[in-house]
Amino acid sequence: MSYLPAGLYHERYAQEHAWWQSGFVRAKMVLLAVVLLAGIPLAPTIIPDLGPYLISVANITGYTILSALGVQLLIGYCGQITLGHSAFIAVGAYVTAIGILQYNLPYVVSAAFGAIVAGLWSVLFGLPSARVKGFYLIMTTMAAQFITVDFIITQYISRVGDRGHSFALPPGTVRVGPWEIDNDLKAYFLTIILVVLCMAGMANLMRTRVGRAWIAIRDNDIAAETMGVNIVYYKLLAYFTAGALGGIAGAMWIPSQYAVSPEHFPLSWSLWIVGVILIGGIGSLHGVVFGSIFVTGILELLKAAVLPLSDVFPALTERFIYTKEAAFGLAIVLFLLYEPRGLAYRWQQIKNYFNLWPFPY
Repeated sequence: MSYLPAGLYHERYAQEHAWWQSGFVRAKMVLLAVVLLAGIPLAPTIIPDLGPYLISVANITGYTILSALGVQLLIGYCGQITLGHSAFIAVGAYVTAIGILQYNLPYVVSAAFGAIVAGLWSVLFGLPSARVKGFYLIMTTMAAQFITVDFIITQYISRVGDRGHSFALPPGTVRVGPWEIDNDLKAYFLTIILVVLCMAGMANLMRTRVGRAWIAIRDNDIAAETMGVNIVYYKLLAYFTAGALGGIAGAMWIPSQYAVSPEHFPLSWSLWIVGVILIGGIGSLHGVVFGSIFVTGILELLKAAVLPLSDVFPALTERFIYTKEAAFGLAIVLFLLYEPRGLAYRWQQIKNYFNLWPFPY
């Protein structure tokens, strides 16, 4: 049979689980690659006034995606709660910076060490998940934020090498082989590489026995344990993987900022990335991307709306951070009320409508 009136059909198991299941999807991915690898990088040349701004927004979006991946793994796939993920991003950033500045390690090696240390540090705070759930686990993950950033990093780590409050990385410090990352455009390409690798790795990991064990624990940990799943082992593995992803996000943050400071990793950022997956969709990799794009785009639009009013209402500009937080909180409330499954679910519904046309019912 070569044609069905609606929808997709598969003759083999490999077809059903293929990444791109139709020619139309493959064409969309090619178009996306062209936009990411050619359209955005050429924006500074085509639009000199707006291009550099688009590059910076793209870098922030990529950083948000990498930051939210670990949270999606814990909350969306393993059913564990975390409200202190910013701490592990900070660990990855500081270990990477110390490796470069203190020990003259290559950036790639330092970033790998940062991811491993962040993962192990995450396991330490994930140990209580073997015995506690719910509110008590929330308090444990919040303790990770206060202990790591507000105490250890602020009081001790940030003073390593008598550098004062922050670690400054001069341009040219970050290199990947002969490739010197010394501007936003090069940082953008690094961000694209890391996002693609982490997203592909996560997607493939969820197809393995480990991913299925995490989903089983999320759905019903008692039933999973009855079926032979070692829930303590897989929970700690989830915390390690999520912490390592946070460490990669921290390592990616360095080339974009050329400095690392405790102010870059507040508790609000931990809450922020939880909101990102709530808006994008819990338990979906598409949700991480959609949520990051939506949140970053809404905030930039809000900023564009507020800045022209600075001459008339100077206080509005000074208090923009409060306006931003209020808008973000309102967005979360509206999504929980009217689109609780997030943008990823709505995107899936739109795709199903067109895939099943003319029989969308």
